[in-house]
Amino acid sequence: MTSALVTGGAGFIGSHLVEVMVKRGVKTRVLDNFSTGKRENLAGVEGQVEIVQGDIRDYQTVRSATEGIDIVFHQAALASVTESINDPKLSNEVNLDGTLNVLLAAKDSGVQKLVYAGSSSAYGDAEALPKVETMRESPISPYSVNKLAGEKYCAVFSKVHGLQTVVLRYFNVFGPRQDPGSLYSGVISLFITKILNGERPVIYGDGEQTRDFVYVENVVMANIFASVSKVGGGEVFNVASGETISIYELLGMVQELTGVHDVKPIFREMRKGDVRHSLADVGKAQQAFGYWPVVGMREGLGRTIEWYKEKA
Repeated sequence: MTSALVTGGAGFIGSHLVEVMVKRGVKTRVLDNFSTGKRENLAGVEGQVEIVQGDIRDYQTVRSATEGIDIVFHQAALASVTESINDPKLSNEVNLDGTLNVLLAAKDSGVQKLVYAGSSSAYGDAEALPKVETMRESPISPYSVNKLAGEKYCAVFSKVHGLQTVVLRYFNVFGPRQDPGSLYSGVISLFITKILNGERPVIYGDGEQTRDFVYVENVVMANIFASVSKVGGGEVFNVASGETISIYELLGMVQELTGVHDVKPIFREMRKGDVRHSLADVGKAQQAFGYWPVVGMREGLGRTIEWYKEKA
């Protein structure tokens, strides 16, 4: 791989991926409309990457951005279940129409491989745990429908057009640069910032719902390993830690690592579209391209807390 395009490259996950690409000597281009991504996320690679400000909903913009590119990492999305329920049309335009544009542009530009950021929401609220890639999908929100349809497009483009594609189903990604003020923020960034500010964090539901949280560095390495591997054909892989923790237990761990123990949560009604339990089997990705979550939950949480402290 000598050149790469990261759509959504100024975002939380995308910017981490861009940094590693640059460190590896890969000529890297970023396509971002900066609706949720931030230029400050790319400050560490300023002058070392080409930044294209544009929207994946515009085919010509994406076609231009894919010109001369070997690998596309498609990270751009509106990653909010709640917002997809409130505005399903916008969610569909970005997450599905935008993905189709990226696939078309990659095909038309002669891109070698596209790595697609899928979502564990494709599994829906299926009770069986852990989630394995052979399970029947059961999306329960417009967002999860969009992301799952994007997966199917990846498989079809591989079969019909010969574009090599890989789907990585992200579970609950966390780490530095996750914006707690965003509509698309994760619970960890919200917990940390609330506690550090002496405010009461909000738990939706009873707190007994569980999640498989995965540190962003692990997700970046999964993308890189998948991009240089022989897998393709729209094959789907879970990217997670393979461990589960309840939201209430998570809050306790954040309190322990921050040293703030006297903040009580506010409980609110569980949000529509939220799944009850989530846990991944990551064995398929491990066997196929050597993925393993090297940074564990506790270490990743500690790193994330330190980053938020420095930013405060």
